Amino acid sequence: MNTRPIYPFTALVGQDTMKLALMLNVVNPGLSGVLIRGEKGTAKSTAVRALADILPEIPVFRDDPYQLDPNEEFEIYREIRHTVRGEAAGADRPEVVMRKVRVVELPVGATEDRVVGTLDLEHALKKGEKRVEPGILAQAHRNILYVDEVNLLDDHVVDVLLDSAAMGVNTIEREGVSFSHPARFTLVGTMNPEEGDLRPQLLDRFGLCVTIEGIRTTEDRVAIMERRAAFDLDAEAFAARWQAESAALADRLLIARSLYPEVQVERPLLFEIARTCLEVGVDGHRGDIIMLKTAKTLAALDGRTEVATDDIRTAAELVLPHRVRRQPLMEIADNVQALRARASAKAN
Repeated sequence: MNTRPIYPFTALVGQDTMKLALMLNVVNPGLSGVLIRGEKGTAKSTAVRALADILPEIPVFRDDPYQLDPNEEFEIYREIRHTVRGEAAGADRPEVVMRKVRVVELPVGATEDRVVGTLDLEHALKKGEKRVEPGILAQAHRNILYVDEVNLLDDHVVDVLLDSAAMGVNTIEREGVSFSHPARFTLVGTMNPEEGDLRPQLLDRFGLCVTIEGIRTTEDRVAIMERRAAFDLDAEAFAARWQAESAALADRLLIARSLYPEVQVERPLLFEIARTCLEVGVDGHRGDIIMLKTAKTLAALDGRTEVATDDIRTAAELVLPHRVRRQPLMEIADNVQALRARASAKAN
């Protein structure tokens, strides 16, 4: 059965900062996700689905609810099958299939049990055995977890999501059953600030944060309408026109992933990161660490193995605005370099 093509990521007009933040998190899920703040109708969900569509297929065990990597996580698969699903451990490898990276969406009303996983009561009543029903974090492993209106979720659920995004592991503890499974995913949260903000403690847990708004130039707004009309008229033909650019971007992301471990940072640039965080008033050390990871990822995305000063500046605009100390009712900063300049002027 043929499915309708996804609107191409490379065909999106504008919103370059949002697209960059998404690409960085795909290259390096260790950045702990991106929070996209902005009004509705600004292509947030379209961009996420479009980026997932161009990523290479991944190998999985057939019918495995934990999305484990057959090349690296077979022993974990056996352990889960034996201790959690109540099946014989066995030595046989199940069939491996290839599939697309998925966008797993978290419902606004999701409970902690739905997110983390819970006890399969039906199995317990029928068989008298304890078995865990995997949650959304199991589905999200090696995929993209998309959380729309994250500011409307229960704070405790957001905490669980951010913990897993940072640690790459989800732990289930229910009715005497306790085990952990991998949960490495690209976390994308969206919110409309007019509907309420996240607490500063939760904001700080998102690696990157971008604030977007509708495009203000006439030419770009016309381009958006023309491209969308062409896509609606013939989605396959429209997607084909952008195929070469999409393939080039997919290759670039793959190269960046493999290059990231080789990226080096000269020590003077570490001092620049630390000075930037201190000058704009960032508490704790998470901002410094995420800024370092982001700068390295930017270098890898650009095909380089050494971090440059421009990488530090770009990383600062993605990592620090939502971490700057604010007075009550004060908006999130939108220009870190301007904040540094003001801080420097005050000091003098």
